[in-house]
Amino acid sequence: MPTGKVKWYDEQKGFGFVAAEDGQEVFLPASALPAGAKVRAGTRLEFGIAEGRRGAQALSARVLDRMPSSVKNHRKPAEEMAVITEDLIKLLDGVSNTLRRGRYPDRAVGRKTASILRTVADELDA
Repeated sequence: MPTGKVKWYDEQKGFGFVAAEDGQEVFLPASALPAGAKVRAGTRLEFGIAEGRRGAQALSARVLDRMPSSVKNHRKPAEEMAVITEDLIKLLDGVSNTLRRGRYPDRAVGRKTASILRTVADELDA
């Protein structure tokens, strides 16, 4: 499998580009990354390549080296995380009640909840 480094990646847009070791520039969609993986410029990846309509596209990427953690330097105080965690519990309680009624939360609530869960998990894992 080819390897390369992320040239840039925009989490908001859900894509970026990888500079493969052979010099090829490869499109990197969010769907090619492992669940919960965070990448930024310089992150090394191993990936498959498929030719799409617009050129080479990465498939099934695997992070080879983690990003250097700058999160530890900017970690929130424990007291602030306690408040955030309590608010998260209230949000999850609302989602749980919706699920108990036999429905999934609407798409916007689901995305918001997932985003908050990832953010809190990253903060706790730093």
